[in-house]
Amino acid sequence: MRIDKFLKMARIIKRRPVAKKITDQGRVLIDGKVAKSASLVKTGDQLTIKFGNKTLVVRVTAVVQTTKKSDAEQMYEVVSETYERDYQKESEELL
Repeated sequence: MRIDKFLKMARIIKRRPVAKKITDQGRVLIDGKVAKSASLVKTGDQLTIKFGNKTLVVRVTAVVQTTKKSDAEQMYEVVSETYERDYQKESEELL
């Protein structure tokens, strides 16, 4: 399955055009390699998705063509979720 479709079906990203856009911007990695929106995802792949100051790392557990909203989270497991600190903002607050 294409990465942009997977991100939408798993409800990691709510709209497929948005998933396509961030993937084509190089903000999605599959097993450490930069992905394009047409890159294929398979069970066992590790995805790294960068949203602004948040980085989400998930492992693909299932690839299904259709899913209900309640079952979407069964398509992946969260490995880590990290946030980058805004050091510029923090230094301004200290002054």
